[in-house]
Amino acid sequence: MNKFIVTKELGKLARWLRILGFDTVYYTSSNIGSLIIEALRGDRVIVTRRRAKIDELEKRTVVITSSELKEQLRELRTKLNLHFDESKMFKRCVLCNSVLFEADKNSIKNEVPEYVFNTHNIFMKCNCCKKIYWEGTHWGNIKNVLSSLGGES
Repeated sequence: MNKFIVTKELGKLARWLRILGFDTVYYTSSNIGSLIIEALRGDRVIVTRRRAKIDELEKRTVVITSSELKEQLRELRTKLNLHFDESKMFKRCVLCNSVLFEADKNSIKNEVPEYVFNTHNIFMKCNCCKKIYWEGTHWGNIKNVLSSLGGES
C-alpha cells in the first residue's frame, strides 16, 4: 500500500487520502530538509503542488498541478497507477491518520447523537484522538465523487 506525505497546500487532498484508507502524513512546515527526512524515514511518496520537484527524491515526488480536488485525485491515480478501493475507506482517522477500530455500540452511546446511535449499528473509533465515525450521508457522497472520476477506481 502507498504511503504519502502531503504538503500544506494540499490539505483537502490529504484528508481525502486518509478517507480512502491511505497512510497520509499532512506536512505543514516549509522546511524542505525535514520534509525529505520524514519522507525517507517513513518510506513515503511526497505529494505537493510546488512547481520545483525535490531533486533528491524526484522519483518519489508527485507534483499536482490542479487546484480542484477531483482533478487532484485523478492526477494522483494516473501518475501512481493508484487504485481507490471502497473496502479500505474510513479505515484511518481523517484528523490524525491513526488506524480506526470497530467500537462496541454500547460503549459509545454517550459520545454520539441519540439519533445516530439509534439508526446505526457499526461505529469506528480512533484510539488516538477518540473521534467516532459511522456510515452517514458523507459515505455516499464520497462514493459519488469517486464514480465521477471515471475509469477504474
